[in-house]
Amino acid sequence: MQLSFCIIVKNEEQNLPQCLSSVRGAVDQMIVLDTGSSDRTIEIAKSFGAEVHSFEWCNNFSAARNESLKYAQGDWVLVLDADEVLVPESVPILRSAIEQEEYLVFNLVRQEIGAAQSPYSLISRLFRLHPEIWFSRPYHAMIDDQVMALLQREPDWKIGAIAEVAILHEGYQADVIAGRDKVNKARATMEGFLATHPNDPYVCSKLGALYFQIGETEKGVELLERGLSTVEDVSTKYELHYHLGSVYSELNAIEKAAQQYQEAIQQPILPKLKLGAINNLGSLLKDCGDLQNAALLFQQALNIEPTFAIAHCNLGITLKAMGQFANAIEHYKSSIVLNPNYAEAYQNLGVALLKIGQVPESLEAFRTAIALHQQQNSPEAERLQQGLKEMGLW
Repeated sequence: MQLSFCIIVKNEEQNLPQCLSSVRGAVDQMIVLDTGSSDRTIEIAKSFGAEVHSFEWCNNFSAARNESLKYAQGDWVLVLDADEVLVPESVPILRSAIEQEEYLVFNLVRQEIGAAQSPYSLISRLFRLHPEIWFSRPYHAMIDDQVMALLQREPDWKIGAIAEVAILHEGYQADVIAGRDKVNKARATMEGFLATHPNDPYVCSKLGALYFQIGETEKGVELLERGLSTVEDVSTKYELHYHLGSVYSELNAIEKAAQQYQEAIQQPILPKLKLGAINNLGSLLKDCGDLQNAALLFQQALNIEPTFAIAHCNLGITLKAMGQFANAIEHYKSSIVLNPNYAEAYQNLGVALLKIGQVPESLEAFRTAIALHQQQNSPEAERLQQGLKEMGLW
């Protein structure tokens, strides 16, 4: 089977080399659709041997994606964004998967670099080149709508999911989001789509979560609950419950939040995709004093993903509250190895070390925590320094 790679770009000279390097040799055709670059994007694409085509941007990601599909000559298509890379170890798995004649789409696990709460998502980016499959939705371009319509007419097709991480995504880091003004663009485009699709669960989930993010909580809750009233897709249902759990947690409606997180966890999706709900429910229970069940949830998260740094830190906090200082320290150290800039983990490590009398080691951890808090412009740095002064340790 021949595999075509399609990407749409604009002024991506920083990200594009890494992206194209990750797919070169893994695909049989590279198609770069440029939507108006003024930097070296086109030159870089050509240097990797990609076919470069131009498209006038019309504020619609699906229109651009569909234009790129016109140039695909393979049997299958792989789609990435410029801030994504293909994991090398996944290439043989993907190439083997597309040899299976009964499959129409393989959903891929994407790791969200910088997203501490929900580090994985499942996206439909590997699909058979088929005349009835194209992208829809102006902002969150996706093939899912057409795939479901095709399956209703031709039910013998199968949809698969590859459990191993296939894509790494850098776009959720805070500085990237701020630099590209993603929030305002996303809001305007999704609100336009919602106006003509008022009960669409997917846009209700995405836009509802965005409203919550920017402080328009009441509008967010209304959209999330509206989405739940019509949703069938289990992945979207998970997201709706997860976002509602976050909203109710912020509103201090603890029982409602816990119920939403529990509903999310019960959805039949890949365990990696549930980490956010498992961790957040554990945090709720921890804060309510239910330490035993909180610890079980954090351990459940680590059984699914041993490199989940925030779960190590949260389990450490829970174990420290239970008086298990040695175990807590080990989990703090594990979280720091996984995330060397984890200020909260250093701070909690300092507390635990102080509790067992290791004062020099404790002060070293506190100093690192303060330095990291200062780098992140967090007021916690001053508060921590003041607390140590009052204890005569600073």
